[in-house]
Amino acid sequence: MPKPLTFGQFLRESRESKVATDRGFSLRKVAERAGIEPSYLSKIERDEQPPPGEAVIRQLAVELSEDPDVLLALAGKVSTDLLAIIRSRPRLFADLIRQLKNMPDHAVLRLVREVRDGTW
Repeated sequence: MPKPLTFGQFLRESRESKVATDRGFSLRKVAERAGIEPSYLSKIERDEQPPPGEAVIRQLAVELSEDPDVLLALAGKVSTDLLAIIRSRPRLFADLIRQLKNMPDHAVLRLVREVRDGTW
């Protein structure tokens, strides 16, 4: 099984796949739109700097059309709204996540749909 991508590798691959067809995704332009220095983004992409904070990660997700929760997870972070939910019932959510850990994706998706649709 291949080694999972780091936050920086994922970010770089996402940006470079877009810059191939749109120069608006150059490192300099993405950094500018995200409100950070190009050298800082370069270091993040090369894993020479740890991932930035939630606000910058969310902005990078917007710029690259990526799911912010995926980027946050790759960065080892949890969004503030999810953290508030977990803190409201920490034991319950810790147990739930541990139970879901080994379930196949289709089973987790079915459970999510049932909860969302109120059919459980």
